[in-house]
Amino acid sequence: MAPTARNTLRKTWWLPLLCCGLALWLARTETMQLAEVRTLDWRTRYRTWFQPPPDPRIVIALFEDGTEANMAHWPVDRAWHGQLNKFLALEKAAVVTWDVILDASLAGGGDAAMARDTREAIQAGTKVVMAASTSLAPANIFPAPEDPTQPLTSVEGDTRDIHGADFGLLPFPALRQAGWWGTADAPRGADGIIREIPLIVRMGDKFFPALTLQTLLVYLQVPPAEVRVKLGEAIIVPTKDRAWRIPIDRRGRFLLNYRYDQPAKGRPDFPTYSYLELLVRINEYRVEHKPGAAKPPALEGKIVLVGQTVTGKADAGPTPLGAFSPLVLVHANLLNNLLADDYARRAPDWLVWGLILLISYGAIAGLAHRSVVVLCGGTVLVAVIYAALALWGWTYGSWWLPVTGPLLGYGSVQFFIIARRIRVEQQARQEIKSMFGSYVSPQLIERLIQSGRPPQLGGHEEEITAYFSDIQGFSGFSEALPPTRLVELMNEYFTACTEIVQEEGGTLNQYAGDAIVVMFGAPVPFPDHASRACIAALRVQLKLGELRSKWRAEGAKWPPVVGVMQSRIGLNTGRCVVGNMGSRMRFNYTMMGDDVNLAARMESGAKHWGVYTMCSEVTRQACEQHGGDRIVFRPLGRIVVKGRTQPVPIHEIVGLKENISSGPRECLDLFAQGLARFHARDWSGAREFFTRSAALEPNQPGRDPGVTGNPSLVYLGIIENYSRHPPPPDWNGVYLMTEK
Repeated sequence: MAPTARNTLRKTWWLPLLCCGLALWLARTETMQLAEVRTLDWRTRYRTWFQPPPDPRIVIALFEDGTEANMAHWPVDRAWHGQLNKFLALEKAAVVTWDVILDASLAGGGDAAMARDTREAIQAGTKVVMAASTSLAPANIFPAPEDPTQPLTSVEGDTRDIHGADFGLLPFPALRQAGWWGTADAPRGADGIIREIPLIVRMGDKFFPALTLQTLLVYLQVPPAEVRVKLGEAIIVPTKDRAWRIPIDRRGRFLLNYRYDQPAKGRPDFPTYSYLELLVRINEYRVEHKPGAAKPPALEGKIVLVGQTVTGKADAGPTPLGAFSPLVLVHANLLNNLLADDYARRAPDWLVWGLILLISYGAIAGLAHRSVVVLCGGTVLVAVIYAALALWGWTYGSWWLPVTGPLLGYGSVQFFIIARRIRVEQQARQEIKSMFGSYVSPQLIERLIQSGRPPQLGGHEEEITAYFSDIQGFSGFSEALPPTRLVELMNEYFTACTEIVQEEGGTLNQYAGDAIVVMFGAPVPFPDHASRACIAALRVQLKLGELRSKWRAEGAKWPPVVGVMQSRIGLNTGRCVVGNMGSRMRFNYTMMGDDVNLAARMESGAKHWGVYTMCSEVTRQACEQHGGDRIVFRPLGRIVVKGRTQPVPIHEIVGLKENISSGPRECLDLFAQGLARFHARDWSGAREFFTRSAALEPNQPGRDPGVTGNPSLVYLGIIENYSRHPPPPDWNGVYLMTEK
């Protein structure tokens, strides 16, 4: 483990415990539980595309709008119900379960007919189970001793929380004496959806099986007296083949594993028929033997669940898979769970929250010392993996792994870790800004921080463009101004120049008297550092022109020498050593190397050649490589500067191409022709062209304030000298400078 991660873990060991503890407490609130079951519904909808078809023994018969429109209004004469039981017995259905409470006796012969036909169906081998429910008001309280339905006698555990009431609504007497019944009580959750169903229900001081459990007992031919109920564990139903163990909680409730709803394209669901369809098809085929009659659906050995879903009288509501579905589907899904041993399982709290704590501590150890981007990405990745695990567990194993609470706990931990990391990085930014703020522009500091490379003590080699500027005749300013006014003037000048070079990405190296030293391309490298330096030099010269006008306009505030201030700038590009250099007690971010010295020679040499902005050939090439031909250069020849032996081509930085008018262009063209004659030792021809270009030079001595010469005049002087003292025969056009 990295030392930084170990230190973070040592300081924040309490954070996962606190966040997960709070998340666990919140997860038990109704709002969070509602959010959690919403995520479970999303998982349920997703898995419908991957789940197997339901148990083929389950069939649904619906008394729906079509049946009511063509047969009779609900409630119909119960004789039809008895007829359906009798017809289903002809198809040898194993069990017919009515999710309809037929409690009060009705006038007429319908009740007797239904009871009679139900007994005949049972005698034919088809068991019939009817729905009942608990009631707070006195009603049919207990079944008679001779009734088929009897209470569960073996119930172990604390029975106080079992769902129930003191009274019950049972099927009318003749019907409950003929067949079985079970309670259809199904309390809804906070969102109106049935998710947990009581499998045992209290009526008075006795406990009876729920409708679906009674259906299973009748189907398996197991009497209630043989069933054992262990609250908080399981309902044990013994058969000759095996003991069925149906999981229940301490309240006797079963967690519904809802899979199948109304038929949908591409999704397997329960075979569903209308009430009228079954009556007509079985009657025509089995009773009337009508020629060409359609054969009834295969119902032999199956369990038929009869429900009602008439609009306006519908026994329907929301389910995990539908906004408004027949609630008989709840019992169908429950029965499918029991027959297929397809039980939903809740992951134990100790396992879930132990895993989240482990993940949280692991994330702190593995990610806390990383960058904010990596930390955020890792946080999201872990959350996605956990959510995917929860989705996979529910889809393929019916394991309910909670999502909202655990992710809230984990997310809270990571939120504080990310906030802590941001604070650390902000402190690092402030340290960098403090370190570089005295010589680097705010924009450059931000780029340095974003580069992710911390400043290194010591030097390293980097290609840069060095920038030197100096005020022409600065000693005259010192004589003409008192110290306080001189400082005021220089501060205004330095401010204007520094703002420009920093806007162009330059790094201020130092102020030395009236000189400004800048580097372009470090500490954050720019591929176009030469172009930036040239543009900065041109902008500085333009700004100085504006300052001269301003100072002259201020009248007596400044002596005349201020109104003609000129500044010379020299540039050179090359590989130099840059970095924090100096002593351990005090250092400066600076540059060193021969190419730095050459930039200084460009600045001092500009005076000799009568220009104010001069650069080397390397700078011009680098500028044109990354900036195109936007900047216009004037070749001034080749010189050997003091302290070096190799000639260096030099250029005046004239201006931006779009800002140069026809007059200066003609001057540059004539100067170039004169320079060509000069290198060919054609003194007369060179003199002619330089004389013509001298008249077009933008800077004219005597006319322009502070101007003492220009390149054309300089070359006319050199030609005059060479005319009297010709260079040696091996002369190659190089001019040797004897001054710095």
